[in-house]
Amino acid sequence: MIKTRFTEEFGIKYPILQGGMQWVGRAELVSAVANAGALGFITALTQPTPEDLAKEIKRCREMTDQPFGVNLTILPTVKPTPYDEYARAIIDGGVKIVETAGRNPEPYMPWFKEAGVKVIHKCTSVRHGVKAQQVGCDAVSMDGFECAGHPGEDDVPNLVLLPAAADQLTIPMIASGGFGDGRGLVAALALGAEGINMGTRFMATKEAPVHENVKRKLVDSSERDTQLVYRKFRNTARIYKNDIAKRVHEIETTKPDATFEDIKELVVGVKGRSLLETGEMETGVWSAGTVMGIINDIPTVKELVDRIIREAEEIINQRLARIAN
Repeated sequence: MIKTRFTEEFGIKYPILQGGMQWVGRAELVSAVANAGALGFITALTQPTPEDLAKEIKRCREMTDQPFGVNLTILPTVKPTPYDEYARAIIDGGVKIVETAGRNPEPYMPWFKEAGVKVIHKCTSVRHGVKAQQVGCDAVSMDGFECAGHPGEDDVPNLVLLPAAADQLTIPMIASGGFGDGRGLVAALALGAEGINMGTRFMATKEAPVHENVKRKLVDSSERDTQLVYRKFRNTARIYKNDIAKRVHEIETTKPDATFEDIKELVVGVKGRSLLETGEMETGVWSAGTVMGIINDIPTVKELVDRIIREAEEIINQRLARIAN
């Protein structure tokens, strides 16, 4: 049994998290992660309204009696998003763990603290992690350059980011980006983290609510099959390198006066959702991390979690023990 400060303080069995993923963090996957002894997160903004989020929380609770959380990503949007109402739906639903991302969660900290909700904030830099600690977050998830989605603008991989953050943080830190097996878990622990967060790896599981074509693509691809986009707009995102992603990159890098309007129709969210649901792999763009290089199968969530823990224990008790002696 691998126990860390995070597992003790958050009441979970294993130091493995399934972070929020747009269109993917639904009750089917989250409950499977919880039942396997890890910590899953429903993605709040996948649900069209706060009322729908309340229903999804209830649905997940009917599928597991283990702890699970909700991800609330706070970002500027063209259409106003009722973040206050989503936060209230989380609290009213009795959820006790929240993963925040995007903007500083400080405005919502009094609400969450009053309701006894623990807050994990996703960060892409040491300075942001320190700020999250200062505003009262209970833990931080440090996203290295390897991660899917938004890795920030500093381009620092986890080999440096994690120990640099560990030197300045006193609250538990979760390592995110590039993790998918027991080797990664042991490495993260050695670098100062209290657990790992996996997104892309959990997409390639039986319970993940995405099309089989997406799962097979994750297995068949390598660590080189991602594309960085939106760099020109300082909102970098790591996505799967399909033809649309290549086109977006081309527009950004070859058109000197390119604006987001020039790529908007290629990257609109509804197309990415359609891709995940239909398996038509050139419909839109979708987030994927470099961890694809070590994804070789599509197990159940429980099989994956059990394997990661077993591998990590074997490395610690056998290989590293031999080296230390």
